Amino acid sequence: MTGPLASLKVVEFAGLGPAPLAGQMLADLGAEVISVDRASGPADPTDINRRGKRSIALNLKSQGGLAIAKALIDRVDVLIEGFRPGVMERFGLGPDDCPDRLVYARMTGWGQTGPWSQTAGHDINYLAMTGALQAMGSPDRPPPVPLNLIADYGGGTMFLLLGLLSALIERGVSGKGQVVDTAMVDGVPAMMGMIHGMQAQGKWRTEREANWLDGGAPFYRCYECADGKFISVGALEPRFFAELVAKADLPFADLSAQNDISLWPETRAEWATVFMSKTRDEWAALFDGSDAGVAPVLDFSEAPQHRQNKDRGVFFDNENVTQANPAPRFSRSHVPQPKPPTVIGGDGDALLQNLGYSAAQIAELRRKGEVT
Repeated sequence: MTGPLASLKVVEFAGLGPAPLAGQMLADLGAEVISVDRASGPADPTDINRRGKRSIALNLKSQGGLAIAKALIDRVDVLIEGFRPGVMERFGLGPDDCPDRLVYARMTGWGQTGPWSQTAGHDINYLAMTGALQAMGSPDRPPPVPLNLIADYGGGTMFLLLGLLSALIERGVSGKGQVVDTAMVDGVPAMMGMIHGMQAQGKWRTEREANWLDGGAPFYRCYECADGKFISVGALEPRFFAELVAKADLPFADLSAQNDISLWPETRAEWATVFMSKTRDEWAALFDGSDAGVAPVLDFSEAPQHRQNKDRGVFFDNENVTQANPAPRFSRSHVPQPKPPTVIGGDGDALLQNLGYSAAQIAELRRKGEVT
């Protein structure tokens, strides 16, 4: 293995959502990530979160499967799990059952504690409960569904990674591991510091589409173009705003009144008419290389073909599956292009051999269904 995390060993108990992405990103950067699965299955190149991982399928309700899981845990630095609180303890694999040096990274929506900790939820629910969802969208419509990027992967995956890497650094000082309790309802508010500050300063209104960053500002929103496609405009700073107005020949008499909220509704309507006069790609060509903060709104098939993304190699195709290259990038550490997902459970024999099991013992484990 190569990459800045080549010395890191991780066991991930397979699940859905932000925990598998965390394991994938660690594997992308060189960590050895072993996915403990419930049942074996074929390789699926579209399951991108499995790329770069090894896999073993164990029956954790059996004595043999549990013993193997504990043996794997004994040899790694980090355990990742994304089940409801108490599930791993019922398996006999809770933090108290694991080595003191282990970093035990737990991922949930509501957290390990609180009256809703045992309640199911999804990205949209966590956004709703943190105030973030109420701030999005138009005032005359229900809040939109902003994919599952914000709570699942922003407030979830990224804070899980921050937590486990922080615990690893601290272990270098104390010599001890600890539990990392990552909750999406903690992570989303942590990303809202600037908005909380603006609210405290009286610079953020409760109404939707009435603020700098929620589509209220005519200089920070999307506009429909002549071909039905869209252009994004993000000219917050005065000099970028001035360049936007001049380059697009937009109606706005007094540039110093950029942040006069009373002018925004009329300005949005006037600018909408202007942007309907050209196609998306005509506007994109006009602003190409400009500091006005204008970019075309691309769909998933268009994004990999944009010259900026192509030049940087943001995307690649693996077995006809378009996906992102590893991020971030490093000046010295070599991070190779990830390999496609392997057969679920396909590394079982090799991993068991590494743990000291003989061929006969492995055959017996499979015969009993403790390894599948």
